[in-house]
Amino acid sequence: MKTTRILAFTAALLTSITLQAADDGHGHSHAKKEAGPNGGRLITSIDPHAEFFVMPDRKVQITFVGADGKAIAPADQVVAVTTGDRSAPVKMTFAKSGDIALVSDQAVPDGNKLPVVVQIKLTPDAKAIVEKFTLDLSQCPGCVHAEYACTCDHAH
Repeated sequence: MKTTRILAFTAALLTSITLQAADDGHGHSHAKKEAGPNGGRLITSIDPHAEFFVMPDRKVQITFVGADGKAIAPADQVVAVTTGDRSAPVKMTFAKSGDIALVSDQAVPDGNKLPVVVQIKLTPDAKAIVEKFTLDLSQCPGCVHAEYACTCDHAH
């Protein structure tokens, strides 16, 4: 009887430790994060995946990514991004730039931590897939990416 209780306690403790290790601190567990081909945040809720990348001029580049992790030409996707101060948001639209990317019509407003809402329609009449995150442009201390695209395991 005592051994059964010890085994049950040990199993519960190990389960708790495992769940805490996979938790992001907000009750969500995540798979290993990957950056896109340009070092931006990879949005995996759509297929093909999309990379959200802030260019040096602070415009946003969306690159669609194939299963092999390489950039593919955009098709009929429609992208819109809203960011900046919630009381005066900046709404960006996108146009093709070259053969493999969509680029925003406006730059990201000043600041290093901004709320972002990305809406992607795979076709013009499809329902939008929505991704929300904080655009933290600070350099990650543990990897080569900015915090919004960080791929290491430190606390965010």
